[in-house]
Amino acid sequence: MTAHHPPHLPLQGVKVLEVAQIMAGPTCGLMLADLGADVIKIEKFPAGDDARQYQKPGDSALPPSFRMINRGKRSLAIDIRQPEGKAALLRMAKHADVLTENFRVGVMDRLGLGYEALRAANPALIYCSITGYGSVGPLAQKGGFDLILQAFSGIISATGEPGREPVKPGISLADTNAGILAALAIVAAYVHRLKTGEGQRVETSLLQAAMQQTYWLSANYFSTGRDTPPLGTAHSLIAPYQVFRARDGGIVIGGANPKAWRLICEVLGHPEWQDDERFNHPQKRVQNRAVLEAAINAELARADVQTWCDRFDEVGVPCGPLNTVSQALEHPQTRDIGMVIDVDDGQGGTARALGSPITLSGVTTPPATSAAPAVGEHSESVLAEFGFTTDEIAQLASRNVIAMRT
Repeated sequence: MTAHHPPHLPLQGVKVLEVAQIMAGPTCGLMLADLGADVIKIEKFPAGDDARQYQKPGDSALPPSFRMINRGKRSLAIDIRQPEGKAALLRMAKHADVLTENFRVGVMDRLGLGYEALRAANPALIYCSITGYGSVGPLAQKGGFDLILQAFSGIISATGEPGREPVKPGISLADTNAGILAALAIVAAYVHRLKTGEGQRVETSLLQAAMQQTYWLSANYFSTGRDTPPLGTAHSLIAPYQVFRARDGGIVIGGANPKAWRLICEVLGHPEWQDDERFNHPQKRVQNRAVLEAAINAELARADVQTWCDRFDEVGVPCGPLNTVSQALEHPQTRDIGMVIDVDDGQGGTARALGSPITLSGVTTPPATSAAPAVGEHSESVLAEFGFTTDEIAQLASRNVIAMRT
């Protein structure tokens, strides 16, 4: 049985074979599933996606991190390294719309499941590869890992507090963005197929996904020949534009244009700052950021975060509280825009999850999704949908080519 989705989602009826694991590939699959695609998770036999093992003390059988990005999918556990498993995947690919994979460059070709082999079986297939460093170049054969690519791309070098060791952002930026870019590429290829009937291979990599996040860092280097050093939460080109400290916590204030700067001065009770030689030009405010930060913090200490947010909001100055993740998740705005949703927990109840970041006209509720699957939970039903007989499925199971949930 296919995953449940509300009607009228744009990818309804599109069959995706997700031969991918951990985070980048599954993020791509989640994006497609939330747009209505039927995402079939092709997992390793017999243990499944390595991310199933990313457990902390107290985790249930399915780690929360795995459940988060694999909801709404079905699981077929199959050993594609065996001839029967390879033949089964080829047979499925003939009737699929999309296949995603995130093996190292050349692995799928060596298995006889590369793009050319699958295109021969299904010229309309969209074949998406997510690699570490790209499919060409001197590092193409290296495996890709989020932390390594964040470092390689320069992101970590520009993150952290001035004068201290650089730090990794607290998110899997390269992995997540690679999944989003892969989903975008697949949708673009699908539009092309609707026009021409032709499939194609699309690619992205963790390196491309990380480098794409350095637009302003790269612009600074191309224009000045210098790297952007770590600036904490501050902006390299704008001041004030960072986290400041109010009486009871952090508050972010943005003075990105002359009007906002003037209003900040007025709200803080220091209109004279507009004429101060240290602050009366955007470049001077950047040069004297430390002095400006101290002056603003001194005023903000007189009241709490909410009071200042109310005052800045009233006059239209960009501002907001420095929330923890839990505070952001519990805020009513987050649920109202569909970023916190209730999903099947696989045990007869519901659990909260992050929803789709895309809103479509005519779809007023978040996609209803099934729980993340157990390993091989849908092996039998999926193979049957692709034309495998009961005897063929039983034979694959008896030869340890597929795993089925008992």
